[in-house]
Amino acid sequence: MMLKQMNGPLLKTKFQPASEVSSPEDQAAAVSRRKTALTSSRFADAAFRYLMLGCALSVLAIVVLIVRELVLSSALSRNAFGLKFFFRQAWDPVNGDFGALPFIYGTLVSALLALFLAVPLSVGVATFTTELCPRKLRSLLSYMVELLAAIPSVIYGLWGIFVLVPILRLYVEPFLAKYFGWTGLFGGPQFGLGMLGAGVILAIMIIPVITSITREVMSAVPTQQREGVLALGSTRWEMIRVGVLRNARTGILGAIILGLGRALGETMAVTMLIGNRPEIAKSLFAPGYTLASVIANEFSEAADDLHRSALVEIGLALFLITLLVNIVAQLMVWSITRGSAARATA
Repeated sequence: MMLKQMNGPLLKTKFQPASEVSSPEDQAAAVSRRKTALTSSRFADAAFRYLMLGCALSVLAIVVLIVRELVLSSALSRNAFGLKFFFRQAWDPVNGDFGALPFIYGTLVSALLALFLAVPLSVGVATFTTELCPRKLRSLLSYMVELLAAIPSVIYGLWGIFVLVPILRLYVEPFLAKYFGWTGLFGGPQFGLGMLGAGVILAIMIIPVITSITREVMSAVPTQQREGVLALGSTRWEMIRVGVLRNARTGILGAIILGLGRALGETMAVTMLIGNRPEIAKSLFAPGYTLASVIANEFSEAADDLHRSALVEIGLALFLITLLVNIVAQLMVWSITRGSAARATA
């Protein structure tokens, strides 16, 4: 109210119609002031629009520059191996023989294992904090989840070496080998370091991402939706499943994709736990290697141009995998949204 009272006379003077001014000189001055104000407003709007356009285009420029650098710097490796580079298992820097398949396998398996472990736990935590948790405990749990996201990855790696690996080696891996060894996924030596350890540490690292976004999406579901489902005689679980999770599934899928992107690109913690051996093994107990880990380990020690070019092409493969995952995610979101619209129309 006070601001309105203060700006009232100023606005009235600034945009006073020329017909309310008595003398011709005052009318001319009022018209001039009005034109000046309109010109200034148009200039400010145009400047703001171009500034925002520049911000948006800067993102596109950064992506183009990254792709350009990856493509140019990997030319030597692409000319030497072609597309076979992505399907070869050899990795011999001494003899100049390179292939990316073991690293692609390690990246995908560790990331998918992390999603398999993290998604049910994250959705459960988000459901509890949103629908079932007492109000006093809700803020504390939410803060603890966000705190997990702020821990540096090297701390996760150290914790994994000193705490997680002994637990896996002494308790988890013997149990899995005894009761699920027949699957072939849990056989061989049990060191704790390997694909299973990397998947577990990645799951812990992406839980805060998926949980936080899922909680926000579930909180955005209107309360009337919950009350409507309960009014039809549904139980609490049916209300959450039909009224909340069903309406929030698009956002939950987006949270899962963001978590997968974090898992694909994670470097330090995975490097400390996965074992760093460029092999493809069926057992999750066996050591492996990821795209990000081999770049971090070998780029500073690469002795020749072909080795460096192969590492840059490894980075290009990681970029393409991330791009492919995002395209698949967009298609999944589009298919789910299209289905909802069709049912709503029907």
